[in-house]
Amino acid sequence: MRRIVFAALGVFMGLLWTFTAPDAGDAIPAFARKYKVSCSLCHQPFPRLTPLGEMFAGNGFELGIGEPPVDTVETQDPNLRLQAAVPLAVRVDAYMSSLFNDDGAEGFDLQTPWGVKLLSGGQVSDLISYYMYFYLSERGEVAGLEDSYIQFTDIGGTGFNLMVGQFQVSDPLFKRELRLEVEDYHVYRARVGEVRSDLAYERGLMGVYSPVAEGDLIVQVVNGQGIGESTGDRLYDTDNRKNVAVRYSQGFGRLRAGAFVYFGGESSGNLDSNSLTWGPDLSFTTGNTEVNLQYLRRTDENPFFLDDCTPGDFRCVAADADPFETTTDGVLGEVIYSPKGPLGRWHFTGLYNWIEADRPALSLRLGEQNDAVPYLTRYQTAALGATYVMRTNVRALGEVMWDLELEQARFTLGFVTGF
Repeated sequence: MRRIVFAALGVFMGLLWTFTAPDAGDAIPAFARKYKVSCSLCHQPFPRLTPLGEMFAGNGFELGIGEPPVDTVETQDPNLRLQAAVPLAVRVDAYMSSLFNDDGAEGFDLQTPWGVKLLSGGQVSDLISYYMYFYLSERGEVAGLEDSYIQFTDIGGTGFNLMVGQFQVSDPLFKRELRLEVEDYHVYRARVGEVRSDLAYERGLMGVYSPVAEGDLIVQVVNGQGIGESTGDRLYDTDNRKNVAVRYSQGFGRLRAGAFVYFGGESSGNLDSNSLTWGPDLSFTTGNTEVNLQYLRRTDENPFFLDDCTPGDFRCVAADADPFETTTDGVLGEVIYSPKGPLGRWHFTGLYNWIEADRPALSLRLGEQNDAVPYLTRYQTAALGATYVMRTNVRALGEVMWDLELEQARFTLGFVTGF
């Protein structure tokens, strides 16, 4: 089986090597259209952000805070900053994928497209901006709005930014939407028992402040129940509780170290389950290699909302510890090697996910649940990939993922484009 994995990876690399194209700078998605510059100013390679791209986003999608309006309509109203056109961009992901195990190939799938996004962002007024995207198609379904927020920049000249809307709790850590891999950062998607909170999308507030040079403090207050539909009484949150996340990170040249804590809970009937997630993260570059590391420990007091134990019930394991409590550990490791640096055509990736709970309680929403074992105890995958920048806004990719628990490989070949 392992020979098949490495042979297929070699074929993928060979196919990608045949994708040759002349240098290009003619791609101009939404913000590039506005400023009439190349996408590579903020993305190298697409969709990863350059330092300038990160600053641009932090400034509320302006090159400088308080810059003269660009591409606006003169209305003779000093209190109105009206964009000449609503900025729009499109992202398309399309793949060919196949699964292999010891019995051979399980299937060959044309996932064309796998996802189609409609994105928009820009200024509402001076120091007020917005960003959103609508998933026109995600895995064959209309997923709707995911990221969607209003940003108030440099409030009162303090340097404090406030975001109001939908975003990912894990955004201050490593952004899932900017990864090069097909395999996800699953440590951020993991849910425990019947508790609906994870480190993916939430509704709430996010405050961002830099108290010292290269230091970032981020505080979030969110519902803690995802971004599902409202209830019959028009409420998103089914209890009065709110979850709070705090993250501080400090840069030291090529090294950035951070610490993260997320706490809160959920109520179901007359039962509560408090949860705490914490962990460090580290990112550093050496030469043309970037390494990203994340560790998280999550503790849930009563994730199945039980009031007693039934013999043989996997949800309640009587032991020396609290029979209702569940502890989950997760590790994310990522390596990105760019032989010619960020501006080069070739980029190689390695991604490792490990998540383990002390009882069957994990849900990754990947179709792993079944009647016999409705929850996982462990999820562990490793993925190797290569991406080739065909154009500034088009990249081809190949990836092989090995599921260490199912002893199953997934091979993917495809492309991602934005325009």
